[in-house]
Amino acid sequence: MDTGILVSVISGIGLLLWMILRWKWPAFIALLISSIWVGLLCGLEATTLFQTIQEGMGSTLGFVATIVGLGAMFGAILEHSGGALAIAGFLTSKLGEKKAPLALTLTGFMVAIPVFFDVAFIILIPVIYALQKKTGRSLLLFAIPLLAGLATTHAFIPPTPGPVAVAEILQAELGWVILLGFFTGIPVVLISGLWFGQYIGSRIHISIPDFVKLQDENKEPLQLPPVSLIISIILLPIVLIVTASLVKSGLITITNSIAQQCISIVGHPFTALIIANLVVWYVLGIKRGVNKEKLLDITSRSMGPAGTIILLTGAGGVFKQMLVETGAGEMMASSMTGMGLPVIVFAFVAAVLIRVAQGSATVAMITAAGLTAPLLTFAELSEIKLAALTLAIAAGASALSHVNDSGFWLVKQYLGMDEKQTFKSWSVMTILLAFTGFTMSVIVYYLF
Repeated sequence: MDTGILVSVISGIGLLLWMILRWKWPAFIALLISSIWVGLLCGLEATTLFQTIQEGMGSTLGFVATIVGLGAMFGAILEHSGGALAIAGFLTSKLGEKKAPLALTLTGFMVAIPVFFDVAFIILIPVIYALQKKTGRSLLLFAIPLLAGLATTHAFIPPTPGPVAVAEILQAELGWVILLGFFTGIPVVLISGLWFGQYIGSRIHISIPDFVKLQDENKEPLQLPPVSLIISIILLPIVLIVTASLVKSGLITITNSIAQQCISIVGHPFTALIIANLVVWYVLGIKRGVNKEKLLDITSRSMGPAGTIILLTGAGGVFKQMLVETGAGEMMASSMTGMGLPVIVFAFVAAVLIRVAQGSATVAMITAAGLTAPLLTFAELSEIKLAALTLAIAAGASALSHVNDSGFWLVKQYLGMDEKQTFKSWSVMTILLAFTGFTMSVIVYYLF
């Protein structure tokens, strides 16, 4: 083992965390500086160093930028249409008051596929307030299931940016990540959402915060679209992508070459999301009387947060490429083999440590993926194992949200809790989510 290379990698990660935590620098710049630092310490020449940066950035963003951009526009129009409230209202009315936590779990699970976590939570919080006012029970009984559904899908199921970025860095098939993300997500939301929501809701009673004005927040500014339409639109790109992956893997046999080609085209994530965008633009926009200028404004504004994630993912690709170019990845792979440490455990632990240290789940996912990818250079993993590895990283990056995570303060503020209550509810929920997700990932990894 080359001790110098190991020290270089460890110091690079330490520098990354120092810049983010101490200096409050943007993670994009911090990742680039850390990558350059590792490259210089490992002795790369200037020409090779900057060629590596360009290669790492370009190879990663070619796919991720397109998917994240299309996904952000798709979610923005769906959000504007009132689709999230339509799903919540339908499920709570059909399942009834007693099964409202289940309805909110399902709502969160579906809504977070196209809509960012924090946006979806803010949109749906009036539903939580209304249920608490009606039943008199703890706000946590309804909020934790919703939050678990939102967080699970946001972490595990593309086209949300985190798993898309990890899948691209690890070269995992997106269709398999989606399919296994649904499979993994079911026990995750049942344990961290429904079960834990019942448990903590019976022990901590939280009422509607004083600042809430229900009479204003529950007014719907527009006629909500049919829930069947919203669900169909959300599932459209997912079904297309998964079908293409199943055909490619041979689990679905199609002998006609023209049909195979058509499925490959429409089922590619690029095409599937373009189709989904065209559908929402017309069905939830033009057809409902939203003018083209307004639609253009909605989609343009969605590019702000998407741009941040795209650049951050590119910087993660640079970090990965630097580990490959310097030989650090091969060295770490050999060390892990000697210690008998499975790569899936390394990936999960790396994601957990980075998440707990600096707070951002996205940074934790991308950095852990960058550390893990070089370990796979000499490993021949199946598409299912790569997808399971992607989900293990996503699970680790969801663990223990606390005071350095913006999500902690978002939940605290909107639920009107103090820090101790937020730790006991939201933070514990994220721990359960992470370890249940990791357990399911390990089961899939070793079964297939």
